[in-house]
Amino acid sequence: MYETPELDSDHFVRTHEIRVHQDEEAWEGMRAAGNLVARALDMITEYAQPGVTTGRIDDLIREFTLDNGALPACLGYKGYEKTVCTSINHVVCHGIPGDKVLKDGDIVNIDHTVIVDGWHGDSSRMYPIGNINARARKLIDVTYDSLEAGLAMVKPGNTFGDIGYAIQQVVEAQRMSVVRDFCGHGIGRLFHDSPNVLHYGRRSEGATLKKGMFFTVEPMVNLGKPHVKVLSDGWTAVTRDKSLSSQCEHTIGVTDDGCELFSASPAGLFRPKF
Repeated sequence: MYETPELDSDHFVRTHEIRVHQDEEAWEGMRAAGNLVARALDMITEYAQPGVTTGRIDDLIREFTLDNGALPACLGYKGYEKTVCTSINHVVCHGIPGDKVLKDGDIVNIDHTVIVDGWHGDSSRMYPIGNINARARKLIDVTYDSLEAGLAMVKPGNTFGDIGYAIQQVVEAQRMSVVRDFCGHGIGRLFHDSPNVLHYGRRSEGATLKKGMFFTVEPMVNLGKPHVKVLSDGWTAVTRDKSLSSQCEHTIGVTDDGCELFSASPAGLFRPKF
């Protein structure tokens, strides 16, 4: 969850106001950014295999992003030194790529954000490494089911509380837990803008959704309890009980009667198939 003011290259600053984008330029910008981040995550699918290091994944995605005329938003952000986050097994989010070798049975979330002509596209997916066990498959399925339930609540007149409530109900019905310490966020010219998008809540509470709002929905689901801690590197968040964790994320725009998925996978690879 990011609370500090943020200033981007076009001098947009985060405020408590939720931006509503009426112009077609904004929608086209978000479509381009969302499409590129989705293509980057599609590209890396074949490399998410046993024996590959997370550092290699980071290098490949950075090269792909730069080769396509975009910038990696995370590189240098608040001192972060990598392009993506690679969160393995009990790492909830913000895992730092490096020498860690992926092994058979791991699950890893790869989170990437690009900047295309000043617009941000942000998405993350789960990648099963080799053969994963039934509990890990169930966790991933529930995470994706919860995201779909949350997105189904996105339309003008509903609230952000409706999104969080729908996600929470799916997760807790399976005796899993929703992480409270991190959330989705507004996005556009800024990487992290208002509002904070919680993945739990009560129906009809929170701000009302309006056409033209851009934000991410990115539930983090633990097999065990929801509590997390951040390691000494200042970034890596892990489950306190060392239970497995899973996350998936889309960047969306509110339309007349629902939402547009800016980060939809062109190759249909967003949700893992077991």
